[in-house]
Amino acid sequence: MARKRKQEEAPATGGWLNTFADLMNLLLCFFVLLFSMSTVDADKYEQLVTSMSDSISIFEDGAETVGEGSFISTGTDQIVTISQYYNEFEESGEDSDAHKSDASDANKTTDGNGDNPDSTQNAVADAIKQLEAAQADARKRKTEEIYHKVMGQAQKGNIEDDLTVNMDKNYTYVQISLSGAILFDSGTAEIKKSARSLISKVGDILKLYDNHMIKIEGHTDNVPISGGQYKSNRWLSTARATQVCEYFEKHKKINPENMESTGRGEYDPVASNKTEKGRAQNRRVEIKIYTDN
Repeated sequence: MARKRKQEEAPATGGWLNTFADLMNLLLCFFVLLFSMSTVDADKYEQLVTSMSDSISIFEDGAETVGEGSFISTGTDQIVTISQYYNEFEESGEDSDAHKSDASDANKTTDGNGDNPDSTQNAVADAIKQLEAAQADARKRKTEEIYHKVMGQAQKGNIEDDLTVNMDKNYTYVQISLSGAILFDSGTAEIKKSARSLISKVGDILKLYDNHMIKIEGHTDNVPISGGQYKSNRWLSTARATQVCEYFEKHKKINPENMESTGRGEYDPVASNKTEKGRAQNRRVEIKIYTDN
């Protein structure tokens, strides 16, 4: 009797699952290895998790991830997508670090508008210097104009020999200097009758600059006062300056708000007090017409 052939065993189904599982394990080990070798930045990692979660629902509920066979049915595509996200994550991290470094270097030399702060400050400083230079030049021209006009008026009134006109080195005022010996008797602050014509003509000149600040300063020599109405040279110099100021106010109607009188005593000499000539020069009244209104 012939032997019966063994029934052929039915081929196993689903054997590919073992191969796929091995592949997944290898890939998992590969990415774990890469992850362990990288430096994780919390912000970058959060961005990666968010991107992956939004795209393939990883790191959320397992049913969502593998539910209804969606992960397995498109497993290859999802794995490629994960790799792409990982590479993009690494590249974005390098770009971000490079951008931060570039921005840090740029911030050292530029401000928020892309301008160099040093260049901006230098430009502002140059502009200020140019403005100050222009203002100084305009003030100089104006002071020189006042000076020449005062000299012309003094010559017109034939008083140029009785006074001295000059300008300060910064061109802020024109100064008229009158001898104290011409204006006052020794130890007094009353203007001499013989000097009133001179003072009147000086007042006519000042009237042209009624809108300018006018300062009147009294000066004396260093010889102490003994007796008399004034107890010191400062008191005497102040009284003399005040007398001149009040004369201009009363007789020339110069605006008193624009006039100022002070006494300097012997503390601002223009010559040596060791000689009679020097002391005579120090006894004076100075009238300063300021350039700026």
